[in-house]
Amino acid sequence: MDTLLRDGPPWTGGPGRARSAVVDLGSNSVRLVVFEGRGRNPLTIFNEKAVLGLGRGLVTTGRLNEEAVEQAITVMVRYHTVARAMGADPVEVLATAAVRDATNGAAFVATLAERLPDMRIRVLTGQEEGLLSADGVLLGFPGADGVLGDIGGGSLELVELAHGRSGRAVSLPLGAIRLAERSSGEIQRGRAFATEEFGRVTWLDEGAGRDLYLVGGAWRALARMHIAQTAYPLSIVHHYVLSREEARDLSGVVMAATRRTLERMPGAPTKRLQDLPWAAMVMRRLLRASGARRVVFSANGLREGWYARHLEGEERRRDPLIAAAQDLAERFGRDPRLPPALAQWTAGLFERESLGDAALRVAACWASDVGSHDHPDYRAEHAYFRVLRQPGVGLDHHARAFLALAVALRYEALPDAAFLQAARVLLDVAAVRRAEVLGAALRLAYTLSGGTPELLAGTSLERSGGRLVLRLVEGSGVFAGESVMRRVEALAAVMGMEASVEVAG
Repeated sequence: MDTLLRDGPPWTGGPGRARSAVVDLGSNSVRLVVFEGRGRNPLTIFNEKAVLGLGRGLVTTGRLNEEAVEQAITVMVRYHTVARAMGADPVEVLATAAVRDATNGAAFVATLAERLPDMRIRVLTGQEEGLLSADGVLLGFPGADGVLGDIGGGSLELVELAHGRSGRAVSLPLGAIRLAERSSGEIQRGRAFATEEFGRVTWLDEGAGRDLYLVGGAWRALARMHIAQTAYPLSIVHHYVLSREEARDLSGVVMAATRRTLERMPGAPTKRLQDLPWAAMVMRRLLRASGARRVVFSANGLREGWYARHLEGEERRRDPLIAAAQDLAERFGRDPRLPPALAQWTAGLFERESLGDAALRVAACWASDVGSHDHPDYRAEHAYFRVLRQPGVGLDHHARAFLALAVALRYEALPDAAFLQAARVLLDVAAVRRAEVLGAALRLAYTLSGGTPELLAGTSLERSGGRLVLRLVEGSGVFAGESVMRRVEALAAVMGMEASVEVAG
């Protein structure tokens, strides 16, 4: 046993796997996140939260909660130790509303600095907090257009988003904890305060007809409740969308519910029950003040914005969909040269292909070999869930479903397999058809090539009238055997065409 424990080199994180860590020191909770790599899509390898309530009582005392301060110091020492042990550099603490507003906030920061002298601590202004959150949202929604709202325990940050760029920003005293205390627990008084604060933001109504991007744990909790109550097929809050009417209905139900009723609601988080009515009320007032057409939930915010600012400019500008698929190929594929060749090989499959559909096709080519190291009896299912649940921040639920379905069919998943149901529910008929065509084409490509670009180069596909023509170069290592014929016929059938094979000398 001792020999087994001693053998092997120490873990170094692998080539190109630099780590960084950020601590979000908020009014309600303190969270450490450790990121691995410096890629376009943040890869979180450690995430721990402690709900301390630093900002509870701030409205009446003007001070951080004394009991929470002691707990926070203990937690921060742990987080510092964890981050350093994991090799993270840089490590930074971002303190928000409670620390910046409390009369003993500076003393608390000084104590932390004394205990943790090599950890940088920044007390953010409200505008800095909002703009960092905007950077995080834009990492996942590069074309975001509308208004960002980031709710915490002590404050609400609003940021104007215009076609992928952040603009005006403001911080309001409408965090869930502060608002509840300021209103003496009366939701009607809180609504009046929220209406008054929103009325001072002169640009807020410019969000009319655009999107409202919501960030913050209390709002994510509302999204999870809606997902659970509607039996939505994908339990991922990031990119979850509610229409204006759905958001109003949800907020109305939560605002009117007693604590006992909330406890019984599917998906309701026990630790956030007291904050939910306030978060729901602020969402409802914000919808009204902005005139937004729908609500889009983002799991990205302050911490991801901090991460984004450490990326090289060229990396940050990469397309997040393609970057996420390339990340999968790097981790699970066999030959990074093949996906570009597949993208070119499949380019003629679809007539009048939109730019968005073309991007999904290219991404599917990159993700198409993610099951290569799995057990052959489970490749289709494992690859499907690996793609569907990947951490790519720029993938909406439609993209996840399309890529997962195409990759599963590439591994010959049965078309009516139960595990495919979530993807089929999330896609319309036309998208399902494209995924079926692409999956069958990729299956044919791998049969022909053995997963190598050299063999694929000896083949091509072409639409010719009502025929799908597979052309093979004689002597290139590919031939029209039984498996090839079966798969080219399957592809032609799903395309509603006749199959033919031509061999050229």
